[in-house]
Amino acid sequence: MRVFVTGAAGFIGKATTKELIANGHEVVGLARNDANVAIIEKMGAKAHRGDLTDLDSLKSAAKNADGVIHLAFIHDFSKFAENGQIDAHAIEAMGQVLEGTNKPLVVTSGVGMLAPGEIATEDMMRHQPGMPRMSEQAVFAFNDRSVKAMAVRLPQVHGGEGKAGFIGYLHQVAKEKGVSAYVGDGSNRWSAAHRNDVARLYRLALEKGETGKAYHAVADGEVPVKVLADLFAKLLNVPTRSITPEEAYPHFGFLGMFAGIDMPASSALTQQWLGWKPKEIGVIEDLSRPGYFAN
Repeated sequence: MRVFVTGAAGFIGKATTKELIANGHEVVGLARNDANVAIIEKMGAKAHRGDLTDLDSLKSAAKNADGVIHLAFIHDFSKFAENGQIDAHAIEAMGQVLEGTNKPLVVTSGVGMLAPGEIATEDMMRHQPGMPRMSEQAVFAFNDRSVKAMAVRLPQVHGGEGKAGFIGYLHQVAKEKGVSAYVGDGSNRWSAAHRNDVARLYRLALEKGETGKAYHAVADGEVPVKVLADLFAKLLNVPTRSITPEEAYPHFGFLGMFAGIDMPASSALTQQWLGWKPKEIGVIEDLSRPGYFAN
């Protein structure tokens, strides 16, 4: 298949592009600058110039593709609502040119905040606009318009380059403040997956997925935040400290609104539907490797 991948030069996008090429697909990656062009072409893919606000560029690439994987997002949390709207408009633009083709359009969402305090499962649908993205509402609007509309919900994604989603921010704050903090007793759970496992799921969704499905890229579904805090305390040689919910935002910044929330998730249905099985190193073992956060 000829696959248009937005975010192809990004952390997860590079792994996904390599996974697609290794399995016989041709990749056209969205590139917003010369640096991204170089990254995309080095992987053996073709670069398509544009960005998420250039809807004509997105439409052109999507129209000429056999399928689309949408990974790009503007990660400026100070403008989260605005960036969510940009994301939704980009999905709508690509969906419009795929309408009537039955071609796959796989977008990115998240398991976080899907069902706080419960184990989030694939059959739970997201009804709160913008949490954490508006992508699901945008893509599933094409369910009845002959587009194979799907979402991959991400946990905290690790796998090198010093990145691990919100978990990476926990480490960064602990390093900056000299204390590895958690909220309350730290028993609230987050989920995680290695980016190579995530990349395989995007490929399987593209190849085998069904309209209207949300797939969970979850390998470690119930990681207590205190376990992460203890790990970072050990790695950084700093103390751990429990803080109150009221202290969370002043201590963590934007991450404070999530730091104390219980957000476990399951991928049991995804594994059943697509035959996806996580194969890579787990999050605790991965982050424990010397120099993981050196970058």
